[in-house]
Amino acid sequence: MRRLFPVTDQTDDREWSLDELAEVYAYRDSAEPWLRANMVSTLDGAAQYDGKSQPISSATDMRIFGTLRALADVVVVGAETVRLEGYRPARARAEFTARREAAGQAPAPAIAIVSASLDLDFSLPLFTSPLVPTVLLTGAAAAPDRVAAAEKAGARVLFAGDGAGVEPARAVRALAGLGYRRLLTEGGPRLLGQLVAAGVLDEICLTVSPMLTAGDAQRIADGPAVDVPRQFALVSLLEEEGFLFTRYGRV
Repeated sequence: MRRLFPVTDQTDDREWSLDELAEVYAYRDSAEPWLRANMVSTLDGAAQYDGKSQPISSATDMRIFGTLRALADVVVVGAETVRLEGYRPARARAEFTARREAAGQAPAPAIAIVSASLDLDFSLPLFTSPLVPTVLLTGAAAAPDRVAAAEKAGARVLFAGDGAGVEPARAVRALAGLGYRRLLTEGGPRLLGQLVAAGVLDEICLTVSPMLTAGDAQRIADGPAVDVPRQFALVSLLEEEGFLFTRYGRV
């Protein structure tokens, strides 16, 4: 059975259309930036298997992944995740062209990489052939030669910290300054932990995978604990073949 929360009478086996998914996951209408995360976790809390998230995902999870990207202005991701997951530029999707044009968005979201060291391969397609220039978020203490190499490769460098690291709140403001209000982060766990600790995360779209992996894989968020646990409210819930596709927003 497949269910859509709060609608409870959808029991057919048809595939959710991209338009339906886009409605379920639509950003709220606001002039302020809104940062959502998209992550997947097993029943026992693993965010990865063998170092990657793909083995604990599903076809529908990937459709939702694509939908969330197609709704976003920018995808924020940590440098380590870029290296491990083999990130490529976001692509334009014909199914979302009209929706993005109506929202005043570029054909595809920009990719924004959070990196203190800027230790990245600037010959990758992420820098050589994106539809929208890739953004690098770094600190003011970043090595000048790496900044110059990034800019030479066509990336846009934003300084969002006074030291070596990036301050999450400043990163959100810097992206909003470029007109990016619909923000999506895909982690990894260390970046998500920093966003949670800084209190800048507005929403999380979490896929709960019906798998058990044990081992010592990371959780979806890794880093210092917050002083008081933050409560989020359930916005929507989809279910298919044991996978739960949840959406929670801050209270």
